[in-house]
Amino acid sequence: MTQSLTVMLLLLLGFPIFGSDNYVPKLSKDGKLNQLTQYPDSVPLEVATFAAGCFWGVESAYRQTKGVTKTVVGYTGGQKEKPTYYQVSSGNTGHAEAVQVTFNPKVVSYDELLAIFWKVHDPTQVNRQGPDVGTQYRSAVFFHSEAQKKSVEESIEALKKSGEYSKPIATQVVAEKTFYPAEEYHQQYFEKIAKRRFGIK
Repeated sequence: MTQSLTVMLLLLLGFPIFGSDNYVPKLSKDGKLNQLTQYPDSVPLEVATFAAGCFWGVESAYRQTKGVTKTVVGYTGGQKEKPTYYQVSSGNTGHAEAVQVTFNPKVVSYDELLAIFWKVHDPTQVNRQGPDVGTQYRSAVFFHSEAQKKSVEESIEALKKSGEYSKPIATQVVAEKTFYPAEEYHQQYFEKIAKRRFGIK
């Protein structure tokens, strides 16, 4: 079963995607999709990049996070320039499906974003998440600075000591180099589903 069919089937049956309600777009009290908060240009924003399996659900989780101003799903960590979804899906380009998150560090810290990353996927799975199998679904954090790298490494050590997982943490910690945005139909995918299915604005 393809990734698209798997997600659509789970949604139609009413199951939370991959066992987490964070993957389902949340609505405001007036029935509209929650919108990201925008900040003045004078506010210094930072960027983080996470790979945790299918990028649709991961993006949805971050779009519901206060302090996140922008999300883009795409491909990173591979060799081919400007890869397409189908090329990445072949597993031959070396890319991972990832989400690039722009955030206001005065509202949400990088460590808080990391906490969401650990929550929305199983970091012990190697080259897969749930029904999605392949190197493109690997668990990885692509750091943008030495400070981010240090935070990830410390977070992994804390997880190991916590005993929360019986298997080793498989998450890769890699310097971000080139991020290629995915095709438009992948961007904010779950929000688009909600709009089509329920007529939500």
